[in-house]
This record gives sequence, C-alpha cells and structure tokens, in this order.
Amino acid sequence: MRIGIDLGGTKTEGIVMGAGSAILHRERVPTPQNDYRATLDVVVGLVRTLEAAAGRAGLHVGLGHPGSISPATGLMRNSNSTCLNGTPFKQDLERWLDREVRMANDADCFALSEACDGAAQGARCVFGAILGTGCGGGVVVDGKLLAGPNAIAGEWGHNPLPWPRPEWNEVPGSPCWHGGYGCLETWISGSGLADDHARVTGEKISAGEVAARAERGEERAAATLARYEDRLARALAQVVNILDPHVIVLGGGVSRVERLYRNVPALWDAWIFSDGVNTKLVPARYGDASGARGAAWLWP
Repeated sequence: MRIGIDLGGTKTEGIVMGAGSAILHRERVPTPQNDYRATLDVVVGLVRTLEAAAGRAGLHVGLGHPGSISPATGLMRNSNSTCLNGTPFKQDLERWLDREVRMANDADCFALSEACDGAAQGARCVFGAILGTGCGGGVVVDGKLLAGPNAIAGEWGHNPLPWPRPEWNEVPGSPCWHGGYGCLETWISGSGLADDHARVTGEKISAGEVAARAERGEERAAATLARYEDRLARALAQVVNILDPHVIVLGGGVSRVERLYRNVPALWDAWIFSDGVNTKLVPARYGDASGARGAAWLWP
C-alpha cells in the first residue's frame, strides 16, 4: 500500500492505493488559502487519517503539487498557490512525517496515472495535458516521468501560441500571470476559452456553458469553440513535432467536450511535419482522480 495526495488550489485529495492499483481509501479536504503552515498541517493530517483508515503506519507517500521544485535551491517555484513559492516544502513535509516524500508537479502526476493504468496504458511515450483553470503538461516515457535538469519537462502552458492568427487578434495576446503575453494558458485553458468568448461577444459565461450552447447549435458559441479547437490543434501539433508521443491524454474541465477528439486530430495535420499522423488523442480514464493516483504511482 502507498499514499497519493493531490494538492489542489481549492481541495486536497488523498488515497491509499493497494495491489493492482486498487483504491482502498479516499479522503478529500479543503485546501487552506494563502497559508503555508496550514497547508503543511492539512497534508500531514491527511496522511495520518489515511494511515489510520488503512491500519498501517509509515506508508510511502507521493504528492502532486502546483509548480515545481528548483534543482538549484530545493525550494518551490512557479506555483499558482503562491504561499508555496520560495518554501522548503519537500524538506518540511519529510521532517514532519519522518520519511521520504516523493513529489512531482500535478500535471506530471496526471500523465503518470494515465500512462500506468489509464487511457494511455501500454503506450511507450505519453503526453498528458490538463486543460482546466490553467494549462499544464507532463511527459511519461516507458512508464517513467521524464525529468530534465531544469525540472520543467512538460511545462507546455507557458509557451506562446504557435502560428498565431492576426485576424483573430492573437498577437500579442493576453497577459499571463507571470508577466508574459500570449501564453497557451491564456488561450486553451478553460478560463482562456471563456475569456475569448467574452472578448468577441461581450458575454461572460463559463467554458462549460460555451460548449453546451455550441452543442445546441448556438452560432456565437459554436464559433468560439471552433476557434478553440483550431488553437488546441496548433498547440498539440507543436508537441507532436517535438516529442512525437504515441498518445496524448487530455484532462481538466475542457477535456469533457467530446467533439475535441474528432475535430482536433482533423485539424492538426496542417501543422505536423509528417506525411501521416498516428498519434492518438484520448480523454483521461480517471479524470480528476488521476492526480492522486499519479502521486501514488511515484512509488511503483
């Protein structure tokens, strides 16, 4: 048995994974806001609760988190849960729990879960993309997370939108939270989809509502979703040109839009440098549960 924890912006989920990747116990608690010490308390308390439920102490712990750990300093960085940035989060957790804690970016955990026993099981090279409030990615090769010297493999959301269309006002693009302009996150996240609809129509509705109205044939919503599909196709074409994965798995709220899996592969050929594209685009098998599952898979 091992524990997997997904530290999210609003909720923190923990599981006990047993043999055959069976989920034996599951707990979900609110994530403290802008409070580092309280965040530590929540994670440690969740581990204790899960161990009590499992009837075993000292279980291996894996944790998925926003942002990454700097190889230079060992401190957290690039997290949209800003109270974590600049902190020795891993070291503090290991001291409080008195054991090693394996940690990875939440999108990495998502990709690992789906590669190990999810929608991309058996594929040699997998790219996992989360299209939610933000936009993240992870890379798994031969069942293992790809980890480079800068600890940023799969940080796809903060590259610029490729092959921008001036007629759609994609240049220079919207400002991103880190100070840049035109990042993929501002275009192909769920919030990016909703923002584009609001810019063009003046109507502020959620990404889910845009998709629902497009499904009902509403013209303005359908046009917004068509622009989104074109942008996602360009963004994923860039991934295929660089990585050439066997399977791309989508997670997050936008991944529930079924037409993406028909329309995006029909569009991306125009930008992929190949005479044929065999990459599969699939929805996640485990959805929101993949983060905690992938964290547990950090202990194979």
